[in-house]
Amino acid sequence: MRSPIPIIFGVAWKVSGYSTTLFTYAVDHSTDVGGYVAMESFAGKLHERSGTFNFTHSATTSGEDRDNESFVIIPSSGTGDLAGITGIGGLRNEADGTHRVWLMYELPE
Repeated sequence: MRSPIPIIFGVAWKVSGYSTTLFTYAVDHSTDVGGYVAMESFAGKLHERSGTFNFTHSATTSGEDRDNESFVIIPSSGTGDLAGITGIGGLRNEADGTHRVWLMYELPE
């Protein structure tokens, strides 16, 4: 599935692009307890640097929360101006159902 994800991180953090996602989950629908695992390929811009990179994320839920979260940029997956990117991140689910991504990353000079 290809999903457009326009993202803005505060005033100084500008990210634009899209992500292709491979996603699977297991959940008990009577209690909403479960978890998911996803692999994504991002293509776009971080600030003024263009390219692609891959990341994985996962979490569990007891029905009302996100727990045991993991979000990692895959080492050596960056291309173009994003070659050499490393870092971590996370997802925040808003009350309206919007999913927001945050990143802490490093790029070589």
